[in-house]
This record gives sequence, C-alpha cells and structure tokens, in this order.
Amino acid sequence: MSDGLYIAAARSWLPGRMTLDEAEQAGLAERARVWNTGIESVCVSADKSAPEMAVLAARAALDQAGCAPEDVRLVLHASAYHQGHDMWSPASYIQRFSAGNACPAIEVRQMSNGGMAALELAAAYLAAAADRPTALITTADRFCLPGFDRWRSDPSTICGDGGTAVVLSARGGFAKVRGLVTVSDSGLERGGRGDREFSDAPLAAGAPIDMTANGDGLVREIGLETLLDRIEAGQREAFDQACAQAGVKLTDIDWYVLPNMGRTRMRAQYFTPFGIDPQRTTWPWGRQVGHLGAGDQFGGLSHLVSTGALEPGRTCLLAGVGAGFTWTVCVLEIVDTP
Repeated sequence: MSDGLYIAAARSWLPGRMTLDEAEQAGLAERARVWNTGIESVCVSADKSAPEMAVLAARAALDQAGCAPEDVRLVLHASAYHQGHDMWSPASYIQRFSAGNACPAIEVRQMSNGGMAALELAAAYLAAAADRPTALITTADRFCLPGFDRWRSDPSTICGDGGTAVVLSARGGFAKVRGLVTVSDSGLERGGRGDREFSDAPLAAGAPIDMTANGDGLVREIGLETLLDRIEAGQREAFDQACAQAGVKLTDIDWYVLPNMGRTRMRAQYFTPFGIDPQRTTWPWGRQVGHLGAGDQFGGLSHLVSTGALEPGRTCLLAGVGAGFTWTVCVLEIVDTP
C-alpha cells in the first residue's frame, strides 16, 4: 500500500427509522420472514432521493475535513439501486451541490461493494500524482417500491436508506490507510442475474425485484456448499492480503466495520469462520439501520467516529462484499482523534 493516504472525514446522513413492529402493523413485513435476520429497524427516506442524501453526507464530510473545493481532485459516487433518474450522472449532481468544483466526477457500480471499490480506485488516483491531495467518495441508496421491496426482495438482508461520504487525503487525517485490497471471483456473477434472458428495459423481469430467484440459479449451477466455500475463500483472501500489507493479524484488529447483512449471513460469513466477536463490530448499529446498499462501511465508520470508539493507536478493518463477486478490505490505523 502506498504511504501517505488518510481518511480525513467520515460522515453519513440517515433518515428516520422504521421498526419491524411498525412495518408489520403497516402490512409491509411479516415477522416470521424477518426475525432470523436480527434486524430491529431500518432507515426509511420518505422524500429525499439517494443523490440528495449523498449531497448532505458529502457537505458534512468536507466540513469535517476542513477541505476546500479546489483541493478535491476526484469525486466518486457508488450505489446499488436506482438513483432517481434514468440515463444521467448522479456523481455530477453530487459534485455540483457539494464540492462545486470542476474535477472528474465518476459513478462506480459494484453493488454492495461499491463504496469500498471506489475507495481503492480513489487511493490509486491520488497516489498516481503529487498534485492530487484529496478525493471525495460518496454512496447513497433509497430502496423503495414499486421497484424494490426492502422487506421482501432479499429475505436474508433488509435494506435501509441513506447517504454516506468519506474524504480520502494525502495530506493527513485521523486514520492512516495501512492496507487496501480487492479480490474478485467473476465465476459467481450469475448470482446477480439468475436464469433470465437479457432484457431491453429496467425491471422488464417484473417488479419488485426478487433477489432470491437470482441466487437460486447459481446454487443450481455449482451447488450451495461450493458457493459458500468460494464466498468464504474470497473474503479470506481479501482479509489476508490487506492484513499482510498492514503488517497486522486479524486478532490485532480492534474494530470491524462489516456489511449490515442479516444475522444468519453475518454468522456464516464473518463471525464463525473468522472468529470475530460481534461486539467488536458495527453489527449492533447495523441491525438498527439496515443494509445501506453501497454504504455500510462508510456509514459504520461514521458511526464509530460519532461514538468516540476510534482512539489513537487502535486499528479498524472495513470489509465489503458485492455481487459479481468482489471483496474489498481496508485496514486503518487510527493516528488522531477524529
């Protein structure tokens, strides 16, 4: 990992929460289908679009970092779902209403790993030239009907709305990037498309989206055991490579920021195979806000900052996974009080 890259700010903008009890009373969810996820509530945006939430998070992050618009040399925006308009650039919208400058503004689409993938791309961009001090990375998603049913489209992962942002800097910050690695296994890409033919328009296969049907096709192709083994292998390789770069072991990590998936997936993919104590993770927070699409990691980091958990000398690991499949892991050394 190149020396001299830091997280200078991490902020999020999350709307109000809807509890499982409230969703059930409104006929939006069935407790019998959701209880095993361990999700108690999710953030729900009644009116703000995903890019509008990203702008609010971006402004807060730039303010926290004390970053001038002319210092931002790259804006990257990641998402997993619809951004409010067809065939447009949400990254440019976010740039216009946050940094307001003229640097490149680019959208990154890597599903739930989008924010972490954008972090690695931004790191390489800053490291490539000495006159690139800062990058702004945002994520935002709003999961709503008729296209997506947050309570039913993916029964193992309940989705929440919100915008997140980090400022990556070559000039300094509260957390030094010690390791940053992405691993991919394109042989698992079918898990995001299932058995359906390629369509001519969005949601041509029907709405709301059914994530379970897509995954079933991959299970039939390679078998459930093989699928789970390859998912664990990809995550383990990303963990190992990032920790090797950072010169640490998993047992040295003080805090883990993990995807806000359902409890069953968290146990199967993180807690049990890697021996991670849930209380050393952002899971207690994640079960209150839901899966934020591409933004779980930045949102989780923002949460740790706001609670004062990140003391100088501690280490924090951010782990992302997205359909495709890709896994990105970042190891941070906390060098200053956020």
